[in-house]
Amino acid sequence: MTLKELLKNKYFKFAIAAIAYLLWVIWIKNFWFLFGLFVIIDMHLSHIVNWTFWKKRGESKAKNAVVEWLDALIFAVIAATLIRMFLIEAYTIPTSSMEKTLLVGDYLFVSKVSYGPKLPNTPLSFPFAHHTLPLTKYKKSYVEWIKKPYKRIAGFSDIKRDDIVVFNFPAGDTVVLEMQEQDYYSIMRQYADELKRRDIQLGNAIKTFDTYKSTARKYLWDQFNVTVRPVDKRENYIKRCVAIPGDSIKIEHSQVFINGNKQEYFSDMQYDYFVKTNGKQINSKHLERMNIAVDDRRFISSNSMYELPLTNENVVNLKNMQAVSSVSKYENTNINMANISIFPFNADYPWTEDNFGPLYIPEKGVTIDLTKENLPLYQRIIETYEGNELNVDGNGIYINGELAKTYTFKMDYYFMMGDNRHNSADSRYWGFVPEDHVVGKAVFIWLSLDKDQQFLNKIRWKRMFSLIH
Repeated sequence: MTLKELLKNKYFKFAIAAIAYLLWVIWIKNFWFLFGLFVIIDMHLSHIVNWTFWKKRGESKAKNAVVEWLDALIFAVIAATLIRMFLIEAYTIPTSSMEKTLLVGDYLFVSKVSYGPKLPNTPLSFPFAHHTLPLTKYKKSYVEWIKKPYKRIAGFSDIKRDDIVVFNFPAGDTVVLEMQEQDYYSIMRQYADELKRRDIQLGNAIKTFDTYKSTARKYLWDQFNVTVRPVDKRENYIKRCVAIPGDSIKIEHSQVFINGNKQEYFSDMQYDYFVKTNGKQINSKHLERMNIAVDDRRFISSNSMYELPLTNENVVNLKNMQAVSSVSKYENTNINMANISIFPFNADYPWTEDNFGPLYIPEKGVTIDLTKENLPLYQRIIETYEGNELNVDGNGIYINGELAKTYTFKMDYYFMMGDNRHNSADSRYWGFVPEDHVVGKAVFIWLSLDKDQQFLNKIRWKRMFSLIH
């Protein structure tokens, strides 16, 4: 038998399909799918059922071009869905939070197999739509008739420090549809703070902040369209993992320390700086050569000062310019907003994005002492991510109705930060990333477009087909 004849042999094609299918079943460890072997047997050998029900058996493809196109479309949708679910998925950088490592307009491939593909929580959904149906404003692209618990199949490695990770936004479980670009919980806290300030101005009795939050929560649900999303349908975020389970993180004057050691500096990390000039504006061509986007150039004409996100290299370049008189790093020292905008949103933790922690990153199976003092750090984990009923009264902390003085974590957690340290909504603002929210590892830029340029100049040729570090 020649090679050509072997490739056309139905038993050979059946063997290849059956082996590939068996390996896939072993990989996902769901042996109910073994019943699918009967489908493969029938498609290749017995032909009892007409699986291509949209056309008659024996009908020539040339006889009906529509059927031929339908065949190709169905195959393409199934193949692309499986590739997207188990192997690799395309992703676009929409914000500047990872600059200069990743730029607005970068198009990436995200590897699902690096950490192991996460099986869908809501498997019944419209193909290629994330959470909203195309051509609709608020219509869900999925149904929750079938809800699956978290399950991740085997991957090549665990998440390591400094990996660039795509994950489902942890605070995206609840969304105000009219304000999807904002975090629901931050909207609620900001409105609660406004209510408190109003009472202070009017001389009214000051209530607890939890009371103001309850009022704010009711207002949002009454006045807006608010929805709750399962884990796999929350927005995708991309950040650098700076701390892994079991680590302790601390930030002093914007310097990150992991387990007491300085985080290694890398050239694309940047912070906000105040750049004072001698009264003249810096030539825009100079800023363009430093890859500072137009949207990131903030000039205060009243005192001839720029506020710019800069890498260390760009700091040196600006200091050497004749028009520049001084360059100073921005640092947030306003602790009064800690309970509004900085995790864990509690006045007992007066942290800012530049001075934060120390904070222990929970590790699966580790037991900690649980007190009213450290409860704000881990309350969302206990209640939301790990599904316990938590109550606090004068006698202590109760988990599922029982007095709790310790807590054992059920999952691993991670601390994520953007490389654009003063322009990144990351774990400093909403806390830990649970392992069941991790989507994959960013590995490859296949296209990069600069929105500030025109025509072919929009393409950043040097970034195309480059690996991500």
